[in-house]
Amino acid sequence: MSTFKTINDYLRSYRIEGRSVREVLQNCLDTSIGFDDKNIWITKADMAFLEPYFIRLEKRDPYSLPLYGVPFAVKDNIDVIGLPTTAGCAEFSYLPNEHAFVVEQLINAGAIPIGKTNLDQFATGLVGTRSPYGEGINLFDPEYISGGSSSGSAIAVTAGIVPFSLGTDTAGSGRVPAAFGNIVGLKPTRGALSIRGVVPACKSLDCVAIFAQTCEDAQHVYDLCSNYDAQDSYSREKSSVSSLAESFRFGVPRENQLEFFGNSAYKTLFWESVEQLEALGGSRVEIDFSPFMETAKLLYHGPWVAERYCGIKDFAMAQSDAMMEVTRGIVLSGTKPSAIDAFDGFYRLSQLKRHSDEIMKTIDFLVTPTAGTIYTREEVRNNPLELNTNLGYYTNFMNLLDLCACAVPAGFTQEGLPFGITLAASTWSEHSLLNIGSKLCTKRETVLLAVCGAHMSGLPLNHELTTKGAKLVEKTFTAPLYRFYAIESFIPPRPGLVKINETGGSIEVEVWEVPTENFGAFFNGVPSPLALGTLTLIDGRTVKGFMCESYATEGAREITQLGGWRSYLATR
Repeated sequence: MSTFKTINDYLRSYRIEGRSVREVLQNCLDTSIGFDDKNIWITKADMAFLEPYFIRLEKRDPYSLPLYGVPFAVKDNIDVIGLPTTAGCAEFSYLPNEHAFVVEQLINAGAIPIGKTNLDQFATGLVGTRSPYGEGINLFDPEYISGGSSSGSAIAVTAGIVPFSLGTDTAGSGRVPAAFGNIVGLKPTRGALSIRGVVPACKSLDCVAIFAQTCEDAQHVYDLCSNYDAQDSYSREKSSVSSLAESFRFGVPRENQLEFFGNSAYKTLFWESVEQLEALGGSRVEIDFSPFMETAKLLYHGPWVAERYCGIKDFAMAQSDAMMEVTRGIVLSGTKPSAIDAFDGFYRLSQLKRHSDEIMKTIDFLVTPTAGTIYTREEVRNNPLELNTNLGYYTNFMNLLDLCACAVPAGFTQEGLPFGITLAASTWSEHSLLNIGSKLCTKRETVLLAVCGAHMSGLPLNHELTTKGAKLVEKTFTAPLYRFYAIESFIPPRPGLVKINETGGSIEVEVWEVPTENFGAFFNGVPSPLALGTLTLIDGRTVKGFMCESYATEGAREITQLGGWRSYLATR
């Protein structure tokens, strides 16, 4: 199983440890298998597809390419040669004869695409549930949405399958799933990354987005693929922007303009983030958020919905029945606005942009929640349009006003759900925003902990990990050195993992990354007869884990043959 988290982890494995690309990428694909139930992929690469990449890199020095052998995932509305582009609709599928420009830049830098990821069909949603290939599953609580439309790309990074991935962002699709996955989402300046080879949503507004574990990795990828593309009429030459000073001014909407849709935990976390920015040397400036709010409404309630129809009009006219009902309703509504509506919209946007530009001149960047709340998948199924609109409250205005933005993690609720904030600024401010973002989410020291019972994701005690800021690293198995028991004298039953000298069983575990400062508090809450020990994983690595005192297994039910706690629960 892969333990790599960042781009540097991969480069170190090649440059320092001397590992082969084949070995490392096989580990990456093996890691992916553990998340097959999360609906990450539409098309996943196999070793045969990857063979030409291996051959090319095996002839090169690992130091010769900045992304040598680094795997990445690609949203399935972005072209990759050899893999179909579906945009989340099988009937729309085609095989591209060239890479999207941005994909080609990354491959030239040594990166390897390992598959096409799931999305809200035709990128029409912020929820991650609008796909015939399955709803995106939130890794922190499967009852909740992953966010979209770039659901699979974000989950692949959250899961640690890849260190970075590509999505798209027209209304917030590169930011909302980042917030719900506790990762970084960079929405660059419009035109900074070429959209040639991208299925259009709103072509004049579309951006290719970057998901990453860290702001440093997001910036590295951005620098490598933000090259001018003369064949893309929306591509723009980079302009330099001065970096932020040690002291800076950041804008926050007036309190009566902030909306959390009843989510008091998100509200608390947002104000904690504001205090963190002040501690970094920032001065808070209250701004009038009304022009941003009105602009956001133009995207789906103004004439720009016609551009969604325009992007796939031939398919929509010929095969609208092939689309999901909610997608079809959004796309076909684009036939209604008139040319008069379009010009009225352009005139109003021009006024709003002038107003918002004046506000942005008074601050270095704007700070908002990435999303004001998070919903369960069931809630979204029952009210798909209104709740999707709510998720765009802080995102829908961004591309219309020609801003760039960076979504960064900003803590967890008591229920273990991630929260994120977004930093937004004028064009070409990506480096400044990522620099601030990096300071906000500087990684703390962590302990790797294997769990095998009710602390596993989706089970009753998982919140004890997530509320301590723990993050799922991988799903794997122990080495075949253990016996596993259900201690049914406790209510509810507790798992008992015991190491033996002779050959034992291989037991399903999850490895979690727990902040060092929170580990003690978590461990103190773990009841007897469990004790902290060292556990050997199937690949020979050792991590901390909870072992069982041998006395407690006397008379307990041995469940080694079931292979894991979830299988045991299924028998009860």
